[in-house]
This record gives sequence, structure tokens and C-alpha cells, in this order.
Amino acid sequence: MDAQAWLVVNALPGMGALRIAQLLARQPQWPEGWLAALPSRAASELRLWLEHPARSPLQKVVDETLAWQQSGPSRHVLHRDHPAWPELLNELPDPPVVLWAQGDLGALEGPKLAMVGTRRPTGEGTHNAQTFARDLARRGWCVVSGMALGVDGVAQRATLNAGGRTIAVLGCGVDVIYPATHRDLHEQLSRLPGGLLLSEHPPGTVARPAFFPRRNRIVTGLSLGTLVVEATEKSGSLVSARLTLEQDRELFVLPGSLHNVQARGCLSLLRQGSAHLACSVDDIISDLGHWAEAFIPSDDATPPAAPEQTEKPPEQTPLPEALPDPLLMSLSATPTPIDLLVHATGVAVSDCQQRLLMLELEGWVTQQAGGWVRLPRP
Repeated sequence: MDAQAWLVVNALPGMGALRIAQLLARQPQWPEGWLAALPSRAASELRLWLEHPARSPLQKVVDETLAWQQSGPSRHVLHRDHPAWPELLNELPDPPVVLWAQGDLGALEGPKLAMVGTRRPTGEGTHNAQTFARDLARRGWCVVSGMALGVDGVAQRATLNAGGRTIAVLGCGVDVIYPATHRDLHEQLSRLPGGLLLSEHPPGTVARPAFFPRRNRIVTGLSLGTLVVEATEKSGSLVSARLTLEQDRELFVLPGSLHNVQARGCLSLLRQGSAHLACSVDDIISDLGHWAEAFIPSDDATPPAAPEQTEKPPEQTPLPEALPDPLLMSLSATPTPIDLLVHATGVAVSDCQQRLLMLELEGWVTQQAGGWVRLPRP
């Protein structure tokens, strides 16, 4: 089947990814086997397109996609018969029928790891997402995420900055920028080597809440495993964690402080025993190696490391050279609630709040979800 046939199948009324996957499992011949196996309405629509495409509403989908492909560079329509189609997706019960792609199809080669997390990461979570993404890129891995605010965007920017490969799976058309603040990231994923945008929705489709949980199954389905960087107890990232386990892929989480509300979802996954603890990229590759050797490049194939651009971890932030401040000495990159600061320093609540305000104005600290953190300084 060619791209036009797959586009038509994807647009058949009353079907959907799951029903089409069930039909494909019967390996019907095109088009006779499809006409015999489809429900009556879908079969009638397909027959009309086959015999009189100009009279079929399905032809509009084909024409619009062809026009989109021709209106810009690096635009592709992926399907099961396309040479770049990621075979891991075929293991899903409801894989996408068609994927619209914009960018470098080379990003689909080699091993992939999904990286997900909160939209409001702490300073420590941001640092960890950047570090793991860069290390994965330097080991030849592709980072898969959803271009969302927070951990998604941080990881994908760090991957591109390291010269690595990263795929963003969108809950809208690949030509729709969502969130709007990621316009620059969307452009980089479209034009830089190693960047790729994917969507199962046609170009022009606006983002809708119902699309994002469905998008997550593709993020995890493309990947050998998923790394959760930071997640609250009700985080959408836990949907990706559940999908990872349902897809029989490996789930990894980073440890976090007991006082960090943004880490409680990760701690819950560890407590349940459903995830592996990851302290480094080596931990992840070691756990995946027993079944993913075909995807993992040898050490000889590891690309050279990009110039180091990392900042010191926030924990190494120098303190003021003047009188050491007990509040600063009690803070790190992990959010600390004010009641714990009061207990640790013996400073009255009112004095503690006033001093924190002054330190914030001076650029030493900031307040995040879960408490106060010390900021890195040049």
C-alpha cells in the first residue's frame, strides 16, 4: 500500500487505530480483502474512493496532505510500508495508522528513550533533565518527548544543544506550535539535524485535551524505555509511566527529596516496585542491554562528546564571602519548606520570611513548588 491508500484507510468513518490494527492482524489483501472485512459504511466509502476518487470526500485528505508535503522541506507521511516506519510501534495494540513528520527522519534510527516529567520542574529537576539528555545524546541515544513545558522542553533543548537526536510527538498538527512559548524549539526540531516532529493528526489540527493522553502512547511506544525525571502524585507523566508498563517497556525514575512535592510521583513508583531507580545513564543502558542490544551502538560508534556547556550543579553555588547566612547554608537545589528552615536555623518565622525576601531580591534564592531553593550564581 502506498501513502495515499494509508491516508484513506486512516480517514475511514467508524474505524480508528484499534479497529484498524485488529483488521491488519488478519493480513487482508489490498483492496479486495479490505472491502470484504470492513464494516458496511467504511467499505462503501472505500469503494467510492477506489472507483471515483474525485467524488469521494476521502480524496480531500489525500490532496491536503500532498499540498502540505509540497509546500515545505523535510515533510513526510509515515506508514507501515514506509522505510523509516518505527517497527516498535507495531507492538502497540492501537498503533497510529499514519504519522505526519516534519524534520530529520534520521532521528528515528537507533535506540530511543522517552523522557517525561512535570511542567514545573525544580532547579534540581531541570539540571537532572539536562544532564541525562546530554549524556544520552553523547551515547548515541535519541530522546523522545512531547515538547511540553517543563521537563519535556528542557530535555529536548539539551539534546539538540549536545548535537543529539530528539523526537517531539505532538497532540496537534506538526505545523501547529503548542505551547506557543516553544516557537523556537518547534523551529529547531523542524530544521536542525537530529530534530523531528511527529503527529498522528493532520497538519492544521489544533491541540485538544483529549489528544495528549493518546499522544503519550506514541512517545512511550517509540522508546525502549521511559525515564520520569520529576512528577507529582497526580502528574500527567504518570500516564506515560502506566503506558510504559502496559507496553512491556522498562520504566526508570530519578530519586528525589521527601520534601519535594514534584518528586512524590517518582517516589510512589519506586515504592510500588514498578520502576527502576536511575542514578546515571549507565544504569539505564545496563538495564536495557539484555534485550536491546540490536539498538544500542557499540562504544566505537559513540559520537564524540560535544563541548561541555554545563554549569556547576546548584549544590556547588558559592555562599556570600561576607558573613555566612544560616538560611543560605540550609538551602540547596531541592525545595525546602519554610517550616523546616525555621526548625533548622532557629530563626523566627517573620524574620525568616523577611530574610528570604531580601535574598530573593539579591538573586540568591527563589521560591518554587515545595519551598525555597538556592540559585546558581556565576
